[in-house]
Amino acid sequence: MSPGTPTAPRLDKDRVGAICQALRRAIVERALAPGDRLPEDALGERFGVSRTIARQALGQLAAEGLVELRRNRIAVVATPSWEEARDTFDVRLGLERLVVERLAGRLTPEQGRALAAHIAREEAAHGGPEAASIRLATEFHLLLAEMTGSPVLVRYTGEMAYRCALVLSLYSRPHSAACGIAEHRAIAAALAEGDAAQAVALMDHHLDAVAARAHIVADPPRERDLARLLAPYAAEVAG
Repeated sequence: MSPGTPTAPRLDKDRVGAICQALRRAIVERALAPGDRLPEDALGERFGVSRTIARQALGQLAAEGLVELRRNRIAVVATPSWEEARDTFDVRLGLERLVVERLAGRLTPEQGRALAAHIAREEAAHGGPEAASIRLATEFHLLLAEMTGSPVLVRYTGEMAYRCALVLSLYSRPHSAACGIAEHRAIAAALAEGDAAQAVALMDHHLDAVAARAHIVADPPRERDLARLLAPYAAEVAG
């Protein structure tokens, strides 16, 4: 084996990571809904991996609270209770307060440009497919966490953001993406100005508004064709 050639365990880990990221995105974009079944064999076939790799990916997502593992190796997309939903938003709020406190007055010019470019992508997506707007809105928060340089904040902010995506897919009311974009722009401006108190207040208001869109009555179940809805996500992994 030549130097730098990935070993089999490393390749397996990379495959697991790629599948997890694809499924997280499918959850954020609401292609996958709470309660959807995720059979190991179907996932393995869709992503071109063994059932063992699929099982490892499901186990990782279960540890993140996005998948429920039931008896007889049945895995489904998690269905958070209303109490879990409220706790998830409370924990996320605390984490993202830390994120903006860390970043206020410390953004580099490059980071400022990256935030502006991301918000521009959100604006460009407005009025198009809802899935793209939802994904970009979530990625704004992940980008902020990454800019702190803290692996702990990156990990847990990401986990809470994806759990919130599940909550919103189950309980949320329709809303205007334009409001969220304006709030993102205001948060970025406060960070650039170094106003930590204002950035925290804006983030609190923003996430409280997101949580307020949730209601208790879940949507009725739909028929799901796992192979069809995961096709674009599997294509990205294969590419």
